[in-house]
Amino acid sequence: MKGVLHMGLDPNIRGRYDAWLADPWIDEETKRELAAIAGDEAEIEDRFFRDLEFGTGGLRGVMGAGTNRVNRYTIARATQGLANDLLGSYGESGADPLSVAIAYDSRRNSRAFAEEAALVLAGNGIRAFLFESLRPTPELSFAVRHLGASAGIVITASHNPPVYNGYKVYGADGGQLVPADAGRVISAIRGVGGWQDIRRLTREEAEEAGLLRWLGEELDRRYIEAVTGLSFMRGDAALKRLRVVYTPLHGAGLKPVRMALEQIGVEQLRVVASQAEPDPEFSTVASPNPEEPAALAVAVAEAEEWGADLVIGTDPDADRMAAAVRHDGRFVQLSGNQCGALLLYYLLSRMKEAGKLPDNGAVVKTVVTGELGAAVARHFGMDVLNTLTGFKYIGEKMSEFERTGSRTFVFGYEESCGFLAGNYARDKDGVLAAMLVCEAAAWYKARGQSLVQVLERLYGQFGYFAESLESKVFPGRSGMERMAAIMDTWRRQPPERLGGFRVARAVDYAVGVDGLPKENAIRFLLEEEGSWVCIRPSGTEPKIKVYVSARGDHAEQAADRLKKLKAAVAERMEQ
Repeated sequence: MKGVLHMGLDPNIRGRYDAWLADPWIDEETKRELAAIAGDEAEIEDRFFRDLEFGTGGLRGVMGAGTNRVNRYTIARATQGLANDLLGSYGESGADPLSVAIAYDSRRNSRAFAEEAALVLAGNGIRAFLFESLRPTPELSFAVRHLGASAGIVITASHNPPVYNGYKVYGADGGQLVPADAGRVISAIRGVGGWQDIRRLTREEAEEAGLLRWLGEELDRRYIEAVTGLSFMRGDAALKRLRVVYTPLHGAGLKPVRMALEQIGVEQLRVVASQAEPDPEFSTVASPNPEEPAALAVAVAEAEEWGADLVIGTDPDADRMAAAVRHDGRFVQLSGNQCGALLLYYLLSRMKEAGKLPDNGAVVKTVVTGELGAAVARHFGMDVLNTLTGFKYIGEKMSEFERTGSRTFVFGYEESCGFLAGNYARDKDGVLAAMLVCEAAAWYKARGQSLVQVLERLYGQFGYFAESLESKVFPGRSGMERMAAIMDTWRRQPPERLGGFRVARAVDYAVGVDGLPKENAIRFLLEEEGSWVCIRPSGTEPKIKVYVSARGDHAEQAADRLKKLKAAVAERMEQ
């Protein structure tokens, strides 16, 4: 097929586009998709101006044809790069081949992409352990550790819109790749010249060679045993009295969440029927992000009608969990920061009561996570460590503790509703979080308190915190350039004051701070203790995220400070 002349298009981008049209390795359906945009230079540019890059969540992007899209070819190329890296690191496979565990969620093409990855691994002599149907991301992390696999892959785009999909890579410890390891894999991916460099078996060839193995109920059972092994209340009568409404938001959480809650003794559990089955379009919600109140609206309505105590929701790959609790006759949704602080308080209280608080216990959170949970942790004698954004850094700390014995990991969390306790996995787990929040709600209900009342008590003891996260979207190549310019301006001309408050210190993580890896993020610590602002480009989407945290002596003061800080940041972003 001949290339098409695009006078306004960068020659390199045009060359990439034409190369796909002419490449005999590209299937005809993909070529028809590309031919259909022949006259749309903006669309061609967006699809081909770069290769998808690893961010905080690996590869993630819009599905479609092109180098800047998620498709079977970009998945295969990434997997060939991963295979090359594994073979280079561990040596050629022999009697005991290398292995990679693979899971996927409910998104369009997720199973096809997972199988593509498995068959490329098999083509390189690497055994693929592939789940027979959709599974939660944290179960993949558990599977890597349980099976002793060399790596793991999850096909998911978490709670992004339906047009997105992604590819996350995990190391042998069960944690997402951190920059040093990801950089090595990225270099290997870049070394894959063309599609002819990709080695691949058919499904029949892979199965016959024993290089494609299927994972099912036995692994599920082991995973749920690990989760429920962290229960403090298995079989407690208080759990039997708790009424819970759960929504998996059309994702992978239905089976494991229900299994975990039933095993610990939650008998009054209702699943939102209209959101129970996998649906790649997430047709009942504008966004399958449980952090957003709109995503839990259907579940809350059912809970109000039934007289439930608690609403829980997990995102499509079930690594995040959000909760809304009944208080004074209405449901109040907890933020990730609030839920994290409450789960910490519950866990540490129960551990202290049982005499199980470790002397060298550690709680790990990200630099953009609120400070209430940190105050709770220190109150119980825990060390609090900060990491960069992304649960992979929390997982890295867990593996460090395990390797050195320097600390005992107790809990890790991030403001975006990601929580983990125990050592069975190295990624946030919405299934575990669902179990723990049910236990906390039941425990305090039996003592005449709602979780909102417990939260108010924590505020009264440690100070009031008001927090927000807002994002500004910058699509396309021009958007990336605009984001770079904004970050450069905040770096070169840091504000002396924000919202009337003096900036005491600017922390630029791009230069490496406190031994952390370098990251494109800037945090402004205000003179008012506990208040700060952080701006960072998303690692997976074309947007700048703005985190604001304000502390006050009472709720009104914290809310007023938050309002002023948000307005000041918004005004400066528009300049």
